[in-house]
Order: sequence, then C-alpha cells, then structure tokens
Amino acid sequence: MTTGGAGRKGAALALALLTAGSAAGCGGQPDARGDASGARTSAESPSPSATAPARLCTQIIAYWSRRTLTDDTYGDYQSMGLSDGQYEILREVVDAARAERRRADAQAAERLIDRRARELCEERYRKGEPTGGPWG
Repeated sequence: MTTGGAGRKGAALALALLTAGSAAGCGGQPDARGDASGARTSAESPSPSATAPARLCTQIIAYWSRRTLTDDTYGDYQSMGLSDGQYEILREVVDAARAERRRADAQAAERLIDRRARELCEERYRKGEPTGGPWG
C-alpha cells in the first residue's frame, strides 16, 4: 500500500519548476530582440512630459479664471481640482481681471490673467511644493 509519497514529490517538483520559470521571466533577461526591457531601475529620470508644479498651477488657474470671468463655472474649488491655496490665487486673479475688464477691455483682462496666474503660481511654488497639508 502506498502513502501518496510519489504524488507529493511530483507536485513539489512541478511547483519548483513553475517557480523557477516565473523567476527567470522577471529577471530582466533579454527578450528575442536582445532587449532587457524588464531590467528597469528606480534611478531613471521621470517622464520628460511631466509638468512642473508652478506651470501646472498657472495653466489651471488661467483656465478657471477665464471660465469664472465669463460666469461659466460650476461648483467649488474642489470640483475644479484646486487646492485651497490655488483657489486663493484664482480669486485674486479673477478680481484683478474683472477690474481690468471694466477699466480697459476683455483682451486686457485676458493678458492680466496669464500674467498674474504665472506670477502668483511661481511665487507659490518657488521653493518646491507648498506645505500646509493636503489642502495647502
């Protein structure tokens, strides 16, 4: 009478082969083209298309300032995807743009939006990310 030892040995061998095969596939070995694409390191530079925080701030503030100036907005700063600090910038830019539109015209207000959004966002992100928690 057998105790199933042969079956367990076969299962252990199959598991060992499966483990060895999957480990070999993850080791950055060259593929058929000779490319070791799996051997990526964490020291690689970030994507060249990453947008700097000050520039991203400028873009979203200018966008929402124009929408707010034409009364084409809905919701609060969170629905706009802004932090509390960015919303403060938005309010300052929109107030100045409204005054400029009354003083001069809509084109002058557009130019002011671009200029003030850039200035205030650059100031905010001059030393990197602002502190103050997730709503900063």
